Amino acid sequence: MTETDHVIWTNNYLDYEDCREYLEEEYPELSEDERYRIMIEDNAEHLDDERMNLDITLGEPIIVIADLGLWFGRRMGYKEIQSGNIKDCLYSEYDYTTWYVDNDGEFRCEDIHHDGTNNYLYRVWKKSADDLDREVLTDKIYRGVATPEDIDRYTDKLGEAIGKVYGWEFDRKDAKVHDAR
Repeated sequence: MTETDHVIWTNNYLDYEDCREYLEEEYPELSEDERYRIMIEDNAEHLDDERMNLDITLGEPIIVIADLGLWFGRRMGYKEIQSGNIKDCLYSEYDYTTWYVDNDGEFRCEDIHHDGTNNYLYRVWKKSADDLDREVLTDKIYRGVATPEDIDRYTDKLGEAIGKVYGWEFDRKDAKVHDAR
C-alpha cells in the first residue's frame, strides 16, 4: 500500500490514540481495555456499512488473483466470486485485512495471517472472455506466468465502479495491471 491508495476498510492500522478522546467522553465508566474493545467492534460494524456501499453487481464473475504467503513459501492462485457483486469481495478469515483501491484503479486486499501476507487483485471477467479464455488465464495464474497483458486481455479493473461510490478518481494514463502484490 502507498499513501495515495484509497482505503475502503482496514482492521490493521487501528490506533486507540486516534479514538481516545471520543471513547473516554462516551464511555467514562469503562476501562481502557473495554473502550479498546468497543473501538474494535465499531470498526467491524463499519465493514457491514462498506458491504452495503459496494452492493454493485457487475454482470460477470469476479476473479481474485492471489499471491499467497504460505508457511512453505509464496504461491499464486485464484478464486472466482460467481455473484459478480463487489460486496462479496469484502470477506476475510485472517487476522488483519485491508481492502483498498490503488492509484491505478486496481481493487486490492492485503490479508495478514500467522504464516505471512496474502495479496489479492480483484478483476471482473470481460463479457467477451469465453470459457477457453478463462481457462487460459487461470492456467497461467496457477503456473505463475500470467503477465499484466494477459490479465488486461481477459479482465477489467473494479476501481472505477468503486470510485463512483466514494468520489475517488484515478490516474487515467494507460496504466497496466501490476502483479498481485
